[in-house]
Amino acid sequence: MKKLVFLILVLTLTTSSFAFAETRLKMATTTSTDNSGLLMELLPPFEKQFDIRVDVIAVGTGKALALGENGDVDVVLVHARSAEDKFVSEGYGANRRDVMYNDFVILGPADDPAGLKEAEDALKAMKMISEKKISFVSRGDDSGTHKREKLLWEKSGIEPSGSWYMETGQGMGATLQIADEKQAYTISDRGTYLAYKDKIDLVIQLEGDTERLANPYGIIAVNPAKHQHVKYVHAMALIGWVTSVDGQKIIADFKKDGERLFHPMAVR
Repeated sequence: MKKLVFLILVLTLTTSSFAFAETRLKMATTTSTDNSGLLMELLPPFEKQFDIRVDVIAVGTGKALALGENGDVDVVLVHARSAEDKFVSEGYGANRRDVMYNDFVILGPADDPAGLKEAEDALKAMKMISEKKISFVSRGDDSGTHKREKLLWEKSGIEPSGSWYMETGQGMGATLQIADEKQAYTISDRGTYLAYKDKIDLVIQLEGDTERLANPYGIIAVNPAKHQHVKYVHAMALIGWVTSVDGQKIIADFKKDGERLFHPMAVR
């Protein structure tokens, strides 16, 4: 009888602990989604509805995908399409979904010493900065923004080097502040710039080059066939939420000074 009572007590406590246990999901994402403040709006409703806590690791896209390759996270939210496709094709990711987009902008001092206002496109702007050797601050962190910057230099036929070119190895917010202190040019996603524009004096000197400055974001579950321990079902729940009507509305409604930071792609 005592053994039966003991077993019932153990089962009751065990069941209770599971009932109140909160699932934790690890998501590696870019500093732009974090610095902009979007995740503070997007994740809490999901966490409340599904009783899943999302632990965010905000790094550059390259590092986020590396965390996924190593099985250190369950899901990634990034913005470098070619790297994302490679991540999936090599079997590390599954079920990539389009989430949202904004664009990249080239920022610089208000007096525009490189004369970028006269540039026809982003490639011409990069050449003008290089030719005049005006200070340029790069993230230098293999992020989606850094990958795009490197592609622009490559397409411009330029290998940036010298005292005018500086790499921070830091996120977008920190890089914006450093570029502002140095009154240098830099490249930023529009969302982070809008979130920081009241804190810095840099202004947009080139925008609207849709061919070269488009900035789409995708969300990808880490493939359980590669890492059996990942929380694939919970990752798919998050992917479903982010791309749902409700999730996409939160993205569409997220604004700074009346300006939308990201545009939804899954539901329009």
